[in-house]
Amino acid sequence: MATGSRLGDYLRVRRERLRPEEVGLPPGGRRRVPGLRREEVALLAGISVEYYLRLEQGRDQHPSDQVLDAIAGAMRLDPDAETYLRDLARPARSARHRPARSERVSASVQTLIDNWTTTPAMVQSRYLTTLAANSLAVALSPYFAPGTNTLRAAFLEPEMREFYRDWGEMTAKAVAYLRSIIGGGLDDPGLVELVGELSLRSERFRTLWARQDVRQQTSGLTRLLHPQVGPLDLQYEKLALPGTHGQMLVTYHAERGTESHERLLLLAHLAEESRSGEGGTHRQVHRPRI
Repeated sequence: MATGSRLGDYLRVRRERLRPEEVGLPPGGRRRVPGLRREEVALLAGISVEYYLRLEQGRDQHPSDQVLDAIAGAMRLDPDAETYLRDLARPARSARHRPARSERVSASVQTLIDNWTTTPAMVQSRYLTTLAANSLAVALSPYFAPGTNTLRAAFLEPEMREFYRDWGEMTAKAVAYLRSIIGGGLDDPGLVELVGELSLRSERFRTLWARQDVRQQTSGLTRLLHPQVGPLDLQYEKLALPGTHGQMLVTYHAERGTESHERLLLLAHLAEESRSGEGGTHRQVHRPRI
């Protein structure tokens, strides 16, 4: 049950997902609730049960750094999850009353990705809307085109379930990544709208969002199925662009000598033919932060 406190809800979800043996406690005994009991977390953290109960129920939302350290250790939080815990306890100033600002991709970055003719590349906003993309990125997927929110597309567009051969794993990573980059800034109107829409329209998203997983994975392997060139195993990299409002440069590449590399080169050739025929490139767009 939600408590009305984001910190309290996070503590509850994490507690319920921990097994006793994961924290060095005996697994025996009948349990009426999943995961650890509140008193077990309090014991492991070295704080009183009453104080931990106040935190989880949202009656105390300002724990000290020492208490946060203790709870993070008791719950075996990894660095990303611990950072998220601290963001919830020390939320940034709400952006609720700030007007939406257009985001712009610098001309130099746009030129840079346009010159990468064999590397799909795009620039995304903090909440995963594509702001700029090169021709090969759009050839890889039309849902990578500027103006498209890739998270929304991943959950709501049926084609994306076929495009991502690892759709289940990818969507889990995407939601955990979103939580890691927003921190405690859950009052942002654009984020509220995005999460609200996906929660209403996608059971998969609702389930993943409720898990409150946090993971800032900025590189890895994604397995795709392109309708023209077939299966692609591509490495992705996400690089933060300094001086922007959380913009990320996202690139994809394949290991040289592999079938995926040959297929990516074929796709680049097809994209170049298409681009030459149309006489244009996929330039940036100026849109609100979502």
